[in-house]
Amino acid sequence: MRVVVTGASGNVGTSVLEALADEPAVTEIVGLARRIPDTSFPKVEWVGADVTETELVPIFAGADAVVHLAWAIQPSRNEAVTERINVGGTRQVLDAVARAGVETLVYASSVGAYSPGPKQRRVDESWPVGGIPTSFYSRHKAAVETLLDAFERREPEVRVVRLRPGLIFKSEAASEIRRLFAGPFLPGFLVQKRLIPVLPRVPRLRFQAVHSRDVGEAYRQALVRDVHGAFNIAAEPEIGVEELCELFGARSVPLPAGALRAAASLSWKLRLQPSSPGWIDLALGVPTMDMSRAREQLGWEPKRTSLEALNDLLEGMRHAEGAPTPPLEATAGGPLRVRELVTGVGQKQ
Repeated sequence: MRVVVTGASGNVGTSVLEALADEPAVTEIVGLARRIPDTSFPKVEWVGADVTETELVPIFAGADAVVHLAWAIQPSRNEAVTERINVGGTRQVLDAVARAGVETLVYASSVGAYSPGPKQRRVDESWPVGGIPTSFYSRHKAAVETLLDAFERREPEVRVVRLRPGLIFKSEAASEIRRLFAGPFLPGFLVQKRLIPVLPRVPRLRFQAVHSRDVGEAYRQALVRDVHGAFNIAAEPEIGVEELCELFGARSVPLPAGALRAAASLSWKLRLQPSSPGWIDLALGVPTMDMSRAREQLGWEPKRTSLEALNDLLEGMRHAEGAPTPPLEATAGGPLRVRELVTGVGQKQ
């Protein structure tokens, strides 16, 4: 099996490459990235490509499957750029899959594609995917779900799988996640359990998480099993303030959701961090997912708990960990994080 992976050098991409390296059915992997890493992975041939500009049909020709992971979270202050990559780039990928005669497409959707839903009970993959309107990330994920619906009607011979994971963590992605979401002003040494004595108790602030390598395994299963459709992907337990307080040895204090959003909005407007307040709306709005279908049809079970995944990320942040690919390099922010500052903290890529 020849597999093309877009966005192969990122957090999930590197985990997918690791999982596919151990899969006997996969004989060749083409890793697409805008900036080709200096490091090598088993079975992987790196190809420099931008899904918005590169002619993808020659790259996809002869492939049995395409795993589409390429996605942009920044620049958060320029949605025209992120939409061009996320929605426009996916449109290009779908067109190339059809024209190249690829038989299988596995797409990186997200819990963020879901419309607002319950936290007190779990929803399956039939929950509407209308997104959270105030989150550009969610709007783009929902827009791509609509593109995929049309693609499946137009190209019924292509097997389409959509994975919808929760938050995805691993220590090697710590520097990238810090850059994308926290920005240049968060000192790594502050990310220690003993230095976080108090946490906000915000209504509906509960989320699901999963380790990146367990997500990589889910992609492997989606490729080698004869399945189609959407699959929720997350580990246990759900993480709320009680679980966080136990993890950090902290106590909680009540905080209205509006106050949390106002703080996020102010810090974003002051360019203290690169995450727009829509991320708060997303966290509070999305439903809690049921993973029964992934267990029963993919045969997928995470090896790590959600708290182990979160702790792995926190340790990685504390030690400024990374990996030898351009998105994951610990030094990608430049000396003293100058490169992050000159982007306008979310204004430019």
